[in-house]
Amino acid sequence: MIPESFIQDLLARVDIVDLIDSYVPLKKSGANYFACCPFHSEKSPSFSVSPSKQFYHCFSCGAHGTAIGFVMEYQGMGFIDAVRELAGRAGVQVPDDKDYSPQQQGRTRSLIEIMARAAQYYKEQLKRSPRAIEYCKKRGLSGEIAARYGMGYAPDGWNNLKSIFPDYDGEALKEAGLVIDNDNGRRYDRFRDRLMIPIINAKGDIIAFGGRIIEQQSDKDGPKYLNSPETPLFEKGRELFGLPQARQALRETDTAIVTEGYMDVIALAQNGVGNAVATLGTATTATHVQKLLRQVDRIVFCFDGDNAGRKAGWRALENALEALADNKRIGFVFLPQDEDPDSYIRRFGKESFDRLVAQATPLSDFMLRELANRCDLTSAEGRAQLIHEAKPLLLKLPTPLLRLQLVKRLAEASGFAQQEVERLCELKSYAPPAPPRPKRTAPSLLRSLLRLLLHRPTLARQIDPAQIPEGSERPALLSLIRTVNESHGEISYPALRERLRGQPEEAQIEALAAELLALPLDEDEAETEFAACLDKLSQGQHRLAFAELQTKAQRFGVAGLSAEEKQAYVALLAAQAKKG
Repeated sequence: MIPESFIQDLLARVDIVDLIDSYVPLKKSGANYFACCPFHSEKSPSFSVSPSKQFYHCFSCGAHGTAIGFVMEYQGMGFIDAVRELAGRAGVQVPDDKDYSPQQQGRTRSLIEIMARAAQYYKEQLKRSPRAIEYCKKRGLSGEIAARYGMGYAPDGWNNLKSIFPDYDGEALKEAGLVIDNDNGRRYDRFRDRLMIPIINAKGDIIAFGGRIIEQQSDKDGPKYLNSPETPLFEKGRELFGLPQARQALRETDTAIVTEGYMDVIALAQNGVGNAVATLGTATTATHVQKLLRQVDRIVFCFDGDNAGRKAGWRALENALEALADNKRIGFVFLPQDEDPDSYIRRFGKESFDRLVAQATPLSDFMLRELANRCDLTSAEGRAQLIHEAKPLLLKLPTPLLRLQLVKRLAEASGFAQQEVERLCELKSYAPPAPPRPKRTAPSLLRSLLRLLLHRPTLARQIDPAQIPEGSERPALLSLIRTVNESHGEISYPALRERLRGQPEEAQIEALAAELLALPLDEDEAETEFAACLDKLSQGQHRLAFAELQTKAQRFGVAGLSAEEKQAYVALLAAQAKKG
């Protein structure tokens, strides 16, 4: 693992306000900074960044963490990559470690550099190819759009990349997905005579390419669209084409339009629709949906109106269900026959396309319509089949309000009573929720201690773990105390939080921290409050010890106590009498 001392030093070097402000503009209000949360759509700022505590917290969605956590969540990185990203910003070198060797780091960096060199080569070739330029003009693409999406051209020919890669026969080009070895061991360029579209990740690195054939004369020319294979840089089920370019438009419209191809995205952007993205040679996945619903409240899937388009829509629906929330919406647009988003917007214009998106079929309507088309609702068997087909979909839905609406409509369509549909689909009954319990006027002793330790971790060194009574927060408290005691010198909350990453109590501490760190703490009174908590712990231990000795004395008599126990029992009796 990366040395813990380095992570603490890194967190001390990185100012979380400067870091987050480079992604999301912050405004100062009181002691903290605020912005609209980058992890969900909102109108009023509820995302807070504390310069003194060096953590962020959203009062609306509960997002919470350190500088490392922010980079991991915002850019979709793993822990090690996030540490390296921050180290690069801070101008320090991450020490070598067994889990992430210099060879592995160099391999990833090398592949990224190879993709960047290839992209630059394709850009230069586009400028030199009248045929490719004419094709772009024919599709109505401007130079500005070509530059925005980094478009290029892979010339016809088998080994063009040899001109820029001296080590053409090495493994790196094959690992990057730029070349292919045939059965005879002959190597050739994967992309030939194609308009080249770079696929960019959240960091801005080129991780793959999509190639659109310029002119397809026969099947020998290969598929119309050709994507890079999956590589160490590129995983199709996680990436969306055009997401970095669409980020601003997504915030402005609060809607993401998902299409099947990157040329659809580019054509829509050319015609003023900038909030479109595309899947990359694979069906829409739950990861795609989750990634988009972090940024917008509405997704509209826009597919061709043929059977293939409707099948793609159904797969998108199935994979979207688990990611839905009651405040999120998903719609579907199926274009007229022989039209795709590219051809439709060029033929009918932006206003017509915007109307289609605004009037998109809601997920519930599309789902019920498709299910009804598969069943003969005029027969008892068909109505039973409707419930059978709907059951696995309803069980996927985490949203009680939408599920209730669907159950009601299924009951109407099938002739079953609503309660029967719930029972047949093994859904929990929709009884009114129990009245909320009255809120406690003051936090428990353990929660008060947790709040103090999260604000000032070094106080943990003054607590005897043996004094911590049973309670739901006990595991988190013991983990905090142990972690602080194992560290040396001062330890900040961000450093403590990162040391807890991966431990069994991490999830509990994360949830408690999101709640308790948001509560105000008077720093001048912290010592007094902490001393009072220690006193209550001590009193609790005395009461427990007294109860144990009293039980033993009642059972065996005072004579059954040892000399030390008798002395302690008498002292505790005196203390109890004094309090009384």
